[in-house]
Amino acid sequence: MTKSAVLILLGPPGAGKGTQARMLEEKFGLVQLSTGDLLRAAVAAGTEAGKAAQEVMSAGGLVSDEIVLAILKDRMAEPDTAKGVILDGFPRTEGQAAALDDLLAAQGQSIGAAISLDVDDAAMIERVSGRYTCANCGEGYHDSFKQPAVAGVCDKCGSTEFKRRADDNAETVSARLEAYHAQTAPLISYYEGKGVLSRVDAMGQIDRVAADLAQIVTQVTN
Repeated sequence: MTKSAVLILLGPPGAGKGTQARMLEEKFGLVQLSTGDLLRAAVAAGTEAGKAAQEVMSAGGLVSDEIVLAILKDRMAEPDTAKGVILDGFPRTEGQAAALDDLLAAQGQSIGAAISLDVDDAAMIERVSGRYTCANCGEGYHDSFKQPAVAGVCDKCGSTEFKRRADDNAETVSARLEAYHAQTAPLISYYEGKGVLSRVDAMGQIDRVAADLAQIVTQVTN
């Protein structure tokens, strides 16, 4: 890699952001930065920004963009981020995106790529709402795509107990997708206007999606 990459992964719940981010970390030596994890780590470490965040959270308030950016700046200064970072959960608004651009510009950096993991809503609802797992061993199944060989019996451990996540239903998934599109549409327009938006079909096989992402990351880091 010849330069540090700052990447943003955009995608709704179930699009595979976590899986793909881990694969990019392993392949390119990038570090995934989740704002939730960063806040908890900064509070635990007692940094100046962490103390400010703790004060706000203790009072039941929402941590300001300024504090989040300060924590992000501190974390990106650490040596393990030298090859680049994948931002997860930030920015969420156009205002945050502009503030992030200012922060990076002050350090001589910019967003290398904002990658939208595109999904087909109807197919995503079916994909997520049909999931269930073995209550004993955790083996995953699906109403349409992966039934046990013997109905009601886990292929892996033989258990007859299965469970579903309470929020893995069509209504909840549909609502999450609507909220995501409403929140993210301005960001997609923002990064498209900056000329750094890339789109990847996230409905394909994991390895195919990973290959498409790797191609984009290779382009922005060479």
